[in-house]
Amino acid sequence: MLLLPFKKIKIRPIGFVERASSDEDVKDKSLVSRIVLKKDLTKALDSIEEFSHVFVIFWLHNILNTGKTVLKVHPRGLAELPLVGIFATRAPVHPNPIGLTLVELVKREGNVLWVKGLDAVNGTPVLDIKPFNGWDVVMSTRVPKWSTKIDK
Repeated sequence: MLLLPFKKIKIRPIGFVERASSDEDVKDKSLVSRIVLKKDLTKALDSIEEFSHVFVIFWLHNILNTGKTVLKVHPRGLAELPLVGIFATRAPVHPNPIGLTLVELVKREGNVLWVKGLDAVNGTPVLDIKPFNGWDVVMSTRVPKWSTKIDK
């Protein structure tokens, strides 16, 4: 396999997350938060309100970069769960601290999206918004047993 050299990747935020309170539980999927995009991107949102759900891609800016690459973790830091590869988890300590959440689009007002279920803290830089459509639907899934324990 030929690995091509690549130039430095530059990513700039398109907006930021605003929560009602900085002490909200970001794991509470019933809470509504706002994504405030840069004003010059307002027209890029045209017709987004026709979708019920969107993917929000964001930068986990509060993750401390120690310079070490984490390869294995216990999911959610629970020692009773198996040690698994970082790419088998949604842990925030991936080589690139990028978050991805499917959220319900509640409404749009100009350059602001109101979304339900976003697990990002106040001030989180938003990198992109993608609409959810039929292409993204999966009829059956497979997950490890340890993952179902987390969900309970």
